[in-house]
Amino acid sequence: MLAVRFTNFLANALTVLAVLILLAALLLWVAHRPYFQIKNVALESSQGGQLHYVQVDALAHDIQGKVTGGFFDINLDEARRVFEAIPWVRRAQVKREWPNQLRVTIEEQEPLAFWNDEQLINRWGEVFTADKAPLSRTGQADVIPQLNGPEQSERLVIQRYAEVARWVAPLGLDIQQVTLSPRYAWDVVLSNGMQLLIGRDPAAEATDPHGRSGAQSFAARIERFIQAWPDLSERLAGRAIARADLRYNDGFAITLAPQDNSE
Repeated sequence: MLAVRFTNFLANALTVLAVLILLAALLLWVAHRPYFQIKNVALESSQGGQLHYVQVDALAHDIQGKVTGGFFDINLDEARRVFEAIPWVRRAQVKREWPNQLRVTIEEQEPLAFWNDEQLINRWGEVFTADKAPLSRTGQADVIPQLNGPEQSERLVIQRYAEVARWVAPLGLDIQQVTLSPRYAWDVVLSNGMQLLIGRDPAAEATDPHGRSGAQSFAARIERFIQAWPDLSERLAGRAIARADLRYNDGFAITLAPQDNSE
């Protein structure tokens, strides 16, 4: 009797297992039908509105053959990494949409400045590489500044850029370029073409093996020049300054721009 019961139990279990296998095979077959293969990618901006830098046609070309699978089996993490590897994409969120579409929410890079020769730097202090054509198309290529510095110095350069921008804003000027040399000396070019030689910053001694003690701080040199600017402008009577050397402990030196004597 016990043997009969065991035999019936085993037969029922095998039957259930066979049914489950058939169902799994059926589901797998259905999941791989062309109807459920990802055919469309819907893009949207995380900031709302249109995408400013990511070109839809170029993106479609970049992801071709890299985002594959169907609604049920696509790896969303892998798909996200594919989108985040595209220039001008800072972050991406990827979701399935029934029955064969992906919805991708893109956070675009927000360019703050050009960085060194070929890269850009965003508003979070992150360096990235991207085609600069969108900047020319939107007119930003002519207005965003050029920042230069040694490797791993981008956050320090951004900090100093922001400080100088605040100092010169009351003069109606912007920053055109900020350069930090390998020996941690600062060189700034303003929007009117005037060059400020600020020199080395004692505050950078922690990262600068050539740091010197006793030198005036970055802010003190800028402040001294800005405070002298109204009187200096009056004395120059409209003459333009080509360069101001702020590296002196007790003052600064200026070089006047050549006068236009054509009139």
